Amino acid sequence: MNKLQVVLGTIVLGAALVGCSNTDALQKQVDALSAKVDTLASDVEGLKADHAKLANDVAVAKSEADRANQRLDNLSVKYKK
Repeated sequence: MNKLQVVLGTIVLGAALVGCSNTDALQKQVDALSAKVDTLASDVEGLKADHAKLANDVAVAKSEADRANQRLDNLSVKYKK
C-alpha cells in the first residue's frame, strides 16, 4: 500500500512539474490578450474624447436655437394685425 502511494505521488508530482514548466503558449496568449486590452482602452479614451466634443457642440447648438427662438418670440409679440 505504501509503495502504491509513493508511486502515485511521484507520478502526480512529475505531471505537475511538466505541466508548470511549459508556459510559453500560455504566455503568448496572455500577451495577445494584454495587447487587445490596451487597444480597447485607447479606443475607449478616443470615444470619450469624441463624446465630450459632441456634448459641447450640442450645448452650443441648443443655446443658439434658444436664442433664435427668443428672437422669434420677440418678433411675434411686436407684430400686431
